[in-house]
Order: sequence, then C-alpha cells, then structure tokens
Amino acid sequence: MENQMFNVGKIINTHGIKGEVKVHRITDFDERFQPGQLLYWVNDTSEPVSLVVRSHRIHKGYDLIAFEEHPSINDVEGYKNGMLMVSEDEQAELEEHEFYFREIIGCKVYLESGEEIGRVKEILTPGANDVWVVERADNSDLLLPYIEPVVKQVDPSQQKIIIDPIEGLLD
Repeated sequence: MENQMFNVGKIINTHGIKGEVKVHRITDFDERFQPGQLLYWVNDTSEPVSLVVRSHRIHKGYDLIAFEEHPSINDVEGYKNGMLMVSEDEQAELEEHEFYFREIIGCKVYLESGEEIGRVKEILTPGANDVWVVERADNSDLLLPYIEPVVKQVDPSQQKIIIDPIEGLLD
C-alpha cells in the first residue's frame, strides 16, 4: 500500500457473538464508521486487511462496529488490539481554522511577544472545544483551550502556534 495511513481507532475487544468489535475512537469524524466506509485493520505483524463497515452504534462511550462478511465473533476475534486506519486519499478537506490532530501535535506554542511556551504533545476532546496539552520545559503541562480569544494563529506548515493567554492560564 503506497498511500500513507492514518489512525481512526483501536479495536480493544469483541462484543457479543454477531461479529461486533469494541473500538476506542481516535477521530472526530463520525463518517469514518458509517456503513459502507472502507477501513484498514493494521497491526505490527501482518499486512493491512481491508474491511467495509456493515453497522455502527455507540454503547457505553465506545463505538461498536460490525464488518461486511464477518458475521460472527470467530471472524473478528483476531482483530483485537489492531488499529483501524484510513488511507490518505480518504482524508476530508477541512474548513478554515480546522486541523487534523497530526498537524497540531508537535507544534511549538509562542506568546504574541515571541516567548516560547512549549510544544503540543496531545489533544484532548472533552466537549465544547478541544484542549491542547502543551509540554513546558520548566513547568507542568499547560492545558490550552482551542478557542478564538486564546489561540490567535495556527501555522502547521511552520509548526507554530501563537497565543494570547487569558488571565491565570499560564499559572
């Protein structure tokens, strides 16, 4: 497979006897798990396996997915602990001020004055807005809300984010 692949979830277990798998989601795009969607199962030891989503539902905070031509638990048992991925050409075009996690993680964060704060190491999605976890050299991690009053400029091509922190944010 020549295209780059991107993680959308990890299969953590099977669910029931009808071929469903329990998935820990690593994507904001709900359409990734819609019936008919092509996904690839990948692990460290095998070639990627193409899978087409037959059904999808949410149960206790996890995505439960069944695949076409995999009607029983025996068909999906071997997929546990593998990653579900999409190919590069399945990536959707984003709106202005929207970014893929992979574009933000690793970016350096600066104050408007030019002072470097740290580097984004993780992105949390707790609800209304994303929270970027910024690793700082001489301090605890900064939880940076991705909101317009705080994040002033994002330039993934330069790996640079400029912020204007609200009072108390850097404490």
